[in-house]
Amino acid sequence: MKTRFLIMVFWALDCLLFFPACKGNIGTNYKLADELTAMVWNVQNLFDGEEAGDEYADFREGSGWTQEKYKARLLSISQGIIGIKAGSKPQVPDIIGLIEVENSNVLEDLAKGHLLEHGFIETFFGRVPGMATGIGVLSRLPLEKAILHSITVNGETSPRPMLEVHVEAAGEQLVFFVCHWKSKLGGDNATEHLRRASSRIVMRRVLELKKEKPGVPVIVMGDLNVNHDEFYRRGSSVITALMPDSAATADMHMTASLGSLFQGSLLPATLDFLVLSNNKPPRPEYFDAWVPVFYSAWENELQDGSYFYRDNWETIDHILMTEELFDQKAWDLESIHVLNDPPFVNSNATPNSYNQRTGFGLSDHLPLVLVLRLAD
Repeated sequence: MKTRFLIMVFWALDCLLFFPACKGNIGTNYKLADELTAMVWNVQNLFDGEEAGDEYADFREGSGWTQEKYKARLLSISQGIIGIKAGSKPQVPDIIGLIEVENSNVLEDLAKGHLLEHGFIETFFGRVPGMATGIGVLSRLPLEKAILHSITVNGETSPRPMLEVHVEAAGEQLVFFVCHWKSKLGGDNATEHLRRASSRIVMRRVLELKKEKPGVPVIVMGDLNVNHDEFYRRGSSVITALMPDSAATADMHMTASLGSLFQGSLLPATLDFLVLSNNKPPRPEYFDAWVPVFYSAWENELQDGSYFYRDNWETIDHILMTEELFDQKAWDLESIHVLNDPPFVNSNATPNSYNQRTGFGLSDHLPLVLVLRLAD
């Protein structure tokens, strides 16, 4: 197996620092047909069986965590991936984004273990130093380019990095951002600036990509820890990391920007939130024409939510798409699904959370699956 170092981009206002990230090449290239499937799943603390010191207390030997439990988790997660249905038939995804994975070894164990015969040829993993878990990508397609982004705001580093991966599928390019944004632990409003900082990096990169690679679709997927309707859930009074394309949000953003200007601050180079639409294709109605707008399926195509918290569904896991996936020129949206059938849900039809003591369950998040089809 070949491993090489890639660039980690560390955003600290306008300064860049570079750290290594691990990418592995596993085997022979998989031949893609006219359909591409992508999946994103927060697998709820997938730790290996070796104690390194950064693990959560429940995943250490003294708490009963073992190699056997780790191997059993690999098996159950692999079986879930192999058995998924995106539409009417089982489809092993071509690209999988996994959230809350301990290290690159876990990705390799999946790719070279129970998923071996399904042709995952590359892995890419990133984690902020000192954190217990990171995020990773398993791919049946070669990764043309892979970058790990991490964000520092006023000296505070977000514990959740983002992976940017570029693939060429059937001669057409696609860019995926696999994300795990800051949780609300510590308070919704107190932590919102870190989620907005992450969204600002995505917006900045999307604008750069529009210049570098015009017409290339961008897909943002992951556990963003913000609901698609977060703005309304919080009384339409706070700018959140995801905002609807509406007159109210456009006016609120303009007022906030003017306030910063009058206080002597420069206007931001890009928005520090992502603008969502339930229109196909997603295009700005209330924001300026240069603003990228992302299609969210939660209003139209996805039911309930992906995470169940305090007896309520939340839509904090996302697959967001730019307008290029609706132009009927190359890859276009075919369907999108939240996997809310067994084994991903329990008898209560809520996420089948993993219990590290009993070894039962999969994850407290439901996976999302995207199917793209190549235009004729």
